[in-house]
Amino acid sequence: MDVLSWVYSSMDSSLRLAVPLVFAALGGIYAERSGIVDIGLEGKMLMAAFAAAATSALTGSPMLGLVSAVLSSVLMAMMHGFAVITWRGDQIISGLAINFFASGLTVTIGHALFDMGGQTPTLSNDQRFNALEWPGAQWVAEHVPVLGSFYHDVISGHNVLVYLAFLLVPVAAFVLFKTRFGLRVRAMGEEPKAADTAGISVSKVRYQALIITGVMCGFSGAYLSMAQNAAFVREMTAGQGYIALAAVILGKWRPVGAMLGCLLFGVLSAMETRLQSVELPIIGEMPTQLFSALPYILTVVLLAGFIGRSIAPKAIGQPYIKER
Repeated sequence: MDVLSWVYSSMDSSLRLAVPLVFAALGGIYAERSGIVDIGLEGKMLMAAFAAAATSALTGSPMLGLVSAVLSSVLMAMMHGFAVITWRGDQIISGLAINFFASGLTVTIGHALFDMGGQTPTLSNDQRFNALEWPGAQWVAEHVPVLGSFYHDVISGHNVLVYLAFLLVPVAAFVLFKTRFGLRVRAMGEEPKAADTAGISVSKVRYQALIITGVMCGFSGAYLSMAQNAAFVREMTAGQGYIALAAVILGKWRPVGAMLGCLLFGVLSAMETRLQSVELPIIGEMPTQLFSALPYILTVVLLAGFIGRSIAPKAIGQPYIKER
């Protein structure tokens, strides 16, 4: 494999690996911009991944699997909202509870339905989202140097959820910073009292933001079990919800910045397999365990605030008590 092919192949893998993080990070931005800390991204992704694979395995329809993933994730988001908005509970504890709840519930239901140790059956091509070949991709790759291979290897050949993830980034940026709804969401995270004084329901807007978070995490989970993989396996999110949260912080609670952070994590994950047999001068062959650990090491570093200064919304994590 020549250098250009290796680079394009690595870019292709990085995009695929970044997709579930992009979906979850966009959901996290909506929640945290509204003032809700959402540690429960991981649990919503996991529940959605199971619901998607289980529904698709039982019905044979990937679209029903996607709908099931979104509904289950939104339900988990509403549980979090009920705990922290209606009852003004601790947002960190509620998020962790969502994660633990999803971890146990997916395995329990999976074992009851399929008796496969909490896993789902392997999905056939008709039961999952498959790659889409863009028009003329093969011809362009054969007749146009450099850019043709980029079009064929990097742009073309992804499933619909990959394109949806990156399409939703500018959509989220527009909604948050160019619409009345986005202004209200950001007001909830900065000055909820002022918004309440202006006649805007803080609880309503925060619930709406959490619904969007649930939808995004539903897409993320469905991608994991029906596109990137062909089944649900126990704990298949493997901490990606926390990585998405780190990308939100790295991107300073902005969609484009968060997407770039997700792509960084995608690159690090792709390098785990791409550099298995590569030997560097003096250092020699790089241990794959190093690249396996890098995304999580970077997550800890980001959450500890060692890389730059990220200023969170002022009212984040603070339950709002309406004055009478």
